[in-house]
Amino acid sequence: MTASIVAFAILVAAFAIGSLTRISAGLLAFVAAFVVGAFVADLSTDEVVAVFPGGLFLILVGATLLFGIVRITGTIDLLAHWAEWLAGGRRLLVPVLMFALTAILSSAGAFTPAAIAIVAPVALALGSRFAISNLAMGLVVVQGANAGAFSPVNPFGVLSNQMLDDAGAPGKTLQLYLLCLAFNAVLAVVAFVVVQGLLSWRRKRSGVAGAAAATAAPASADPDVPRDGAEITPIRVLTLVGLVALLVLTTGFGVDVGVATLTIALVLILVRPSVQDEAIKAMPWSAILLVTGIVTYVGVLEAMGALQDLQDGIEEIGNGSLAALVVCYVVGVVSAFASTTGTLSVISPVVVPIAMDPSVTPLGVIAALSISSSVVDTSPMSTSGALLMASAEPEDERVFFRSLLLWAMAMVLLVPPLVWLVFVQLA
Repeated sequence: MTASIVAFAILVAAFAIGSLTRISAGLLAFVAAFVVGAFVADLSTDEVVAVFPGGLFLILVGATLLFGIVRITGTIDLLAHWAEWLAGGRRLLVPVLMFALTAILSSAGAFTPAAIAIVAPVALALGSRFAISNLAMGLVVVQGANAGAFSPVNPFGVLSNQMLDDAGAPGKTLQLYLLCLAFNAVLAVVAFVVVQGLLSWRRKRSGVAGAAAATAAPASADPDVPRDGAEITPIRVLTLVGLVALLVLTTGFGVDVGVATLTIALVLILVRPSVQDEAIKAMPWSAILLVTGIVTYVGVLEAMGALQDLQDGIEEIGNGSLAALVVCYVVGVVSAFASTTGTLSVISPVVVPIAMDPSVTPLGVIAALSISSSVVDTSPMSTSGALLMASAEPEDERVFFRSLLLWAMAMVLLVPPLVWLVFVQLA
């Protein structure tokens, strides 16, 4: 237990240093993974290397490369123009459309990173034309993905429904999906109103509201922009076909998101080699280092049994309702720095006995757990948050990282007791 406490303290220190200085928390975490692995966890160098998140690395590299090409070819401008036309100049309809699109994709079975990878670049580009902050639009997109993530055909939903079955509550699939959908829809509205309202207030206080609005006004105010953005060229058509192929491959055939994005990016580069250098240079390598470094360190925590220590402590609580609250907090913290799918898989053996406690309902416990584990996906250390960072402009990287991290921390603190009260205590 002492070793686990030391390991967690080192992780907190890496975050603190990375947040307060310009030193990469990911680089700190990489080095700490080997130091802790050797001197605290008794792991060899090869064992630490083995926990490197190769799949996540492929997703980040493939998605950032592909959507760098999408941006360079102007395909994002084309999609933003179409979405703007659909919104008809109604600013508040923009986030609604982006939320609905992402929710539909994830409800249809698209893994949340795939849905976010498709929608986020368009949403952020379109948001900037309507004076909507990247953070507000990014949060709406992630909540949209989470809203549909617990459908019975989505990987998240499959895991949660398996827990329902194991807890003796089959047939609650639709209820679980609707509860998660409704909660994330409400949270998306709250996130948009709070973030956009706060930023608008700060702009007014600083006296730059007019300038900000002028630089981010809808494209329709400039007759030259929509004409360029609306132009349909062969490379843009091919890029759109590639995006559709991404959805089909990942959703219909189960192809890994990283492999699919790298393959489609290669095809586009073969057709238009000139986009390669600019797309590679535009990739947010520091963000990739950050995310993979932190996740590698979390892998060391799991390998040394630190996460198991948490589970053992939860099992000793005894009270089903209180144990459910603790589990919600644990999955929120862990999922903020690791895969939500992995978190749900690891925690399942602990959750099922709690959900079977007569003092609680299985649907309530698993709904609270599902929401707590996914609502923190805005963390820049999770795949979804990292994809948001990849979709933002490079010069906004550090500010965007801190904003996403702060929001994720707020979700860790506020959402578990809220969903526990609503779905466990009052159910």
